[in-house]
Amino acid sequence: MTIERKGGDPTMDDHGRQDGTVPRPEGPGTRPDEDRDEGKGEGTDEGKPLDPLPYEGVWRFTAPSVEASVPQARHAVRDLLVRQGIPVPADVAEGLLLIVSELVTNAVRHAAVLSPTLGVEVAVGSGWLRLSVEDNHPYRPTALETDHARTGGRGLLLVREITREAGGACDVAHTATGGKVVWVALPLGPAAR
Repeated sequence: MTIERKGGDPTMDDHGRQDGTVPRPEGPGTRPDEDRDEGKGEGTDEGKPLDPLPYEGVWRFTAPSVEASVPQARHAVRDLLVRQGIPVPADVAEGLLLIVSELVTNAVRHAAVLSPTLGVEVAVGSGWLRLSVEDNHPYRPTALETDHARTGGRGLLLVREITREAGGACDVAHTATGGKVVWVALPLGPAAR
């Protein structure tokens, strides 16, 4: 399994930043038009876009909707974080890898009938990281509340809680092709609790 930079262009026309249409954490350093040094004049040349940091970008890979894809996706994301030098605090990285496992497992277990492949995307900006898992199944899952009689079904609840504790956001959106994408956005810095 290989993660490739989305679009194949290493310069990334949008420098790996989003134009505001994709949800992500708010705060200093998370807006593409915001100065990285909180208004001190560094990082911009009066209206010119910021140069991307070495680890900024968008990477995407697809995998078959089979159980073997769960650890492969987790390892691929972990390797991407290390290879790109993404400054993710250890606790956020651990939570992110658990989230990868949960979201890919859900796609494999619940969407494989209509979606023989799934997509995993990692987008990184100067102060945030967004992970998305996409499949072609139209069902929009919801996080279940704790039911002590059930032995499963708590994956999205776990994802929601890990994301909340890290100071991030998560949601599910429909795709133009009728499927869905489940995403989480996490700040690279300490959580604002």
